[in-house]
Amino acid sequence: MEKIYIICVEDQREVLNTIATQLSSLDQYVIIEECESALEAEELIEEIDTKGDFIAVVVSDHVMPGKTGVELLTTLHNDQRFSDTKKILLTGQATHMDTIQAINMAGIDYYLEKPWQADDLLHKIKILLTSYIIQKGLNYKLFLEVLDQETLFGLLKQTP
Repeated sequence: MEKIYIICVEDQREVLNTIATQLSSLDQYVIIEECESALEAEELIEEIDTKGDFIAVVVSDHVMPGKTGVELLTTLHNDQRFSDTKKILLTGQATHMDTIQAINMAGIDYYLEKPWQADDLLHKIKILLTSYIIQKGLNYKLFLEVLDQETLFGLLKQTP
């Protein structure tokens, strides 16, 4: 069975640990990976893709050394292999222009400002994970415990 990944990208280890902890209720169903830079995330994404596994969601900080979160998510958005991958930009320092660029060029699904609410992040991840699994035609029944039920029922109603 193919594995499903959620990748968290944040250059501050303490914040990255917080994100991973807040998503830990999902780790029996998906693999949560932590990356401290966009470059590290890109290398991991290539590795996962080479194995034939799935990258359901990428949660990225914006302001990082080297490549920004918007640049990382834009690269991902423009790569046809990851057209279904969902994206969240998580930041406390993005300008209005950064936000517009993230929406227009990176196709982000959600923008969350720091500090965020743990339950809000988890809920949004569950919504995106549900959408991804249905879009990819994966066996959603294996993930029922962690999927967003409202989103699931809405998407199943649309499927013939």
